[in-house]
Amino acid sequence: MKINGNEIRPGNLIEHKGALWRAVKCQAVKPGKGGAFNQVELKDIRTGTKLNERFRASETVEKVRLEQKEYTYLFADGDMITFMDSETFDQITVNSDLVGEAAVYLQDGMVVTIESFEGESLGVTLPEHVVFEIVEADAVVKGQTQSSSFKPAVLENGVRVMVPPHIESGTRIVVNTVEGTYVERAKD
Repeated sequence: MKINGNEIRPGNLIEHKGALWRAVKCQAVKPGKGGAFNQVELKDIRTGTKLNERFRASETVEKVRLEQKEYTYLFADGDMITFMDSETFDQITVNSDLVGEAAVYLQDGMVVTIESFEGESLGVTLPEHVVFEIVEADAVVKGQTQSSSFKPAVLENGVRVMVPPHIESGTRIVVNTVEGTYVERAKD
């Protein structure tokens, strides 16, 4: 879909100079002399390189939509992670870099969203919240108040998180996969 250069907004994905770019920042500039333009900071979604470009209202760019599809996590083998399409049962294997640091939160049967463009997988998004069991938690230090202090704990996947003092070993908790933080006690 073609759009004018002055219609580019943060978050838009455009095809420019033979690559896919996500608009990070946009600023409409109207100089005293000459025509107005849109100053756009772009980030290449494959390599991560940044580029600053000026787009005039008369210029057109190709706005791209990524295909989003749900897949079920199957297993990880080294740096490669395998998912299965829930409808067709086709398997897809992607590099763990597409998942990023959130890969430690993958669980058997977890449904994730994979973004792709022309058959190339570009990103994997996990559910925002997942439930894990605490396997190890430090004892409460006498004098700590419940509202302001947290203690370290280890999840069943080996990840360390900070939890409130009342959380003990064996408790199931909800973890935010984006920030890697404790959200609440899981409702059983």
